[in-house]
Amino acid sequence: MSLLAAAGLWGPPGLLLTFALHPALCLRPAPTSGPPHRDYCVLGAGPAGLQMAYFLQRAGRDYAVFERAPRPGSFFTRYPRHRKLISINKRHTGKANAEFNLRHDWNSLLSHDPRLLFRHYSSAYFPDAGDMVRYLDDFADRLGLHVLYNTTIAHVTLNKDRQAWNGHYFLLTDQMGHAHRCSVLLVATGLSVPNQVDFPGSEYTEGYESVSVDPKDFEGQNVLILGRGNSAFETAENILGVTNFIHMLSRSRVRLSWATHYVGDLRAINNGLLDTYQLKSLDGLLESDLTDLAIVKDREGKFRVTLKFFLEEGNQSTDAITLPQDDNDNFAMRVAYDRVIRCLGWNFDFSIFDKSLRLSSGGEFSKKYPLVKASYESKGSRGLFVLGTASHSVDYRKSAGGFIHGFRYTARAVHRLLEHRHHGVAWPSTEHPVSQLTSSIVRRINEASGLYQMFGVLADVVLLKENATAFEYLEELPVQMLAQLETITGRRARHGLFVINMEYGRNFSGPDKDVFFHDRSVGHTEDAWQSNFLHPVIYYYRHLPTEQEVRFRPADWALPRPTAIHHIVEDFLTDWTAPVGHILPLRRFLENCLDTDLRSFYAVIPTPIGGLELTTPRSSVLLSTNQDSQPPPPQPYFINATQRGRGA
Repeated sequence: MSLLAAAGLWGPPGLLLTFALHPALCLRPAPTSGPPHRDYCVLGAGPAGLQMAYFLQRAGRDYAVFERAPRPGSFFTRYPRHRKLISINKRHTGKANAEFNLRHDWNSLLSHDPRLLFRHYSSAYFPDAGDMVRYLDDFADRLGLHVLYNTTIAHVTLNKDRQAWNGHYFLLTDQMGHAHRCSVLLVATGLSVPNQVDFPGSEYTEGYESVSVDPKDFEGQNVLILGRGNSAFETAENILGVTNFIHMLSRSRVRLSWATHYVGDLRAINNGLLDTYQLKSLDGLLESDLTDLAIVKDREGKFRVTLKFFLEEGNQSTDAITLPQDDNDNFAMRVAYDRVIRCLGWNFDFSIFDKSLRLSSGGEFSKKYPLVKASYESKGSRGLFVLGTASHSVDYRKSAGGFIHGFRYTARAVHRLLEHRHHGVAWPSTEHPVSQLTSSIVRRINEASGLYQMFGVLADVVLLKENATAFEYLEELPVQMLAQLETITGRRARHGLFVINMEYGRNFSGPDKDVFFHDRSVGHTEDAWQSNFLHPVIYYYRHLPTEQEVRFRPADWALPRPTAIHHIVEDFLTDWTAPVGHILPLRRFLENCLDTDLRSFYAVIPTPIGGLELTTPRSSVLLSTNQDSQPPPPQPYFINATQRGRGA
């Protein structure tokens, strides 16, 4: 393929632009003597690593995946410890549309092979972890992915070189001392280091990663579990019927996924202990900062919980240490425990990365996650991208980016970014006449899995052509990269744009919210902007937002304040195809933004009769361009459609 064909540009101006934006399109400099070179190195053959390998393979790129184990998916050979996944394997939806079905398939990776859908590997709604191992093994084997097994990368550093794509190469050294070199490093190693809180007596705790999973080992015992996530409750669920009681201790309140709408919070499948706690069957939950506590071992070999400052009063024998119940005989944890189990989650393994890479954040997630941009590229090293679970800081506690059904789409977004940056392949798009704008949006909001699962993180973008006669449709762009759209996609936003996002109501979710309150659903079009459940939101901008506007957008806004905004009313069936309730208000909004008649789509919809107010509903709001830090609540903006010569 010629250089111009690869870049999708023709003529001298396009050629100049290609060389300006994509110096890597030139022939790669002949490597000097040294380690073997690859364009792309992927660390880890878990789901994220294999997903990226698939995209690189399909694009015909030079890559290799490094995996320390003899087969892919090594994490799932051991975790979760009790073998039941909490990712949904919904095999039936009543729909034949493959893209729609992926909305409810939380385990499959993206590929062109219909045999590589997880539904063929398990019939269980919550599958066994062994099924995931089999699936990933087949995914790598059937697609012929280039994986170097039994290769542990022990050290990663930089080698600066002006001729390199990113100004440096990445040097990887394996366990045998062999060196490997690449231009782009894609880290998909997940979170593998158990989180440990250092407090007096922490050495007495057993870790989730090593504690027995045989319930018989806990028969008739008093058990204290440190932690409040799925691993803690999974552990409790396994031994609930054989222990005397289980107490669970954490610094934060329990977060239920059905209340927070966050898949990483406690799932219903693991929360049996909540029943026994609330029904006063001896088990219980307590809140306290672990760093304020201490554990001491008594002469009978049992463990007592005390306060840290009691140990700091001076050197004392174990029997002389003050216990809280000595001062307060109603202290909740005055009983002795036979076992103390630590289930505090996982952190990223920074140990193999040289400090020159500057991967550590030093902030809130300094131990848990590497420091990355909204593009999943490291803030410290250009050309280093973090994929999969370890990239979850971008949407932590917000969306599904830490899980397969989310990061399979963020991996695709990273690949598209790399294709444009290093190979001149513009972000995929389709071009249509403006008469198809309504139908294009309706199709995507009703089918697209990436929009649905990565709500608030990945969004579709419609780029308008001059005079709004046509448009380009781009799928699943990281919304926080909107200001950089032209740079990262190779597309031009000169005549306005729409951004199609999926959002929950801003005040609906939270551990302290009653999400089952009366009138929680919104059913009327004019109140769509108050929708609580996940629903499509369309933003209209006359001009591409700037970096400053994205960075300093109003609090709790997914995007900068737009020229106009439209909420499509939530739907119980997540089926936004109602002619009057969904499609007509959307068409009116688009027409008002473009001052264009779009009824060619509506011609195929039965014409409503009677009772329809010919105004733009309250769900469509035209906003001032004044960038206030705290915008007022959305107010209705009514335009009588007949004033522009349009009837219903």
